[in-house]
Amino acid sequence: MPIRVMLVDDQELLRTGFRMVLQSQRDIEVVAEAGDGARALEVLAETPVDVVLMDVRMPRLDGVEATRRICAGAPRPDGGPRVLILTTFDLDEYAFAALKAGASGFLLKDVPPAELVAAIHAVHEGEAVVAPTTTRRMIDRFASVLPSSQPPQDTPEMARLTEREREVLLLIATGLSNGEIAAQLSLSEATVKTHVGRILTKLELRDRVQAVVLAYETGLVRAGGL
Repeated sequence: MPIRVMLVDDQELLRTGFRMVLQSQRDIEVVAEAGDGARALEVLAETPVDVVLMDVRMPRLDGVEATRRICAGAPRPDGGPRVLILTTFDLDEYAFAALKAGASGFLLKDVPPAELVAAIHAVHEGEAVVAPTTTRRMIDRFASVLPSSQPPQDTPEMARLTEREREVLLLIATGLSNGEIAAQLSLSEATVKTHVGRILTKLELRDRVQAVVLAYETGLVRAGGL
């Protein structure tokens, strides 16, 4: 089955451009559109969607709150739609808020067509569309809003991790890729990928972006201290 995509943006011209790009792909189908977050939620209640391309600044209901409601909703058997944020500026504060709300990544609105298609496939497969280096810059940019001055919190979720998994989580939060973590810990990349999967499962997170945010929020990593 093709990947079912929904376009959510208050600019009709932008939706038209994205639709034209995606309709040229044999394995992607644009099944719905909406001009604001409120309408998007209404459409999603009736239309099966795999990936939502979500603008952040819209009337009635913005993309951050719409993303929060989508990701907090009762999960469907297929895991429910994943959200890709559309932003005009790199490291937009609204995009960061949406990532915390459960979005799987963000794209600039001038993203090249090939990167847009690749991002949709990645998100559909459960990956996060934020490069490790961008994750680090994102965290540094918004360090002031993270509770980094507190001592590490040994929450019930964090207590589920083994020492090795905590070590891997720490390195994820510093912006390292799986390959870089493997080299630093003298492990195979496949082993690191397994650890990452277990970390996400134990912490009940969607992707490594949310893992990074949690590492800062619990004090495992200190903003500005890397």
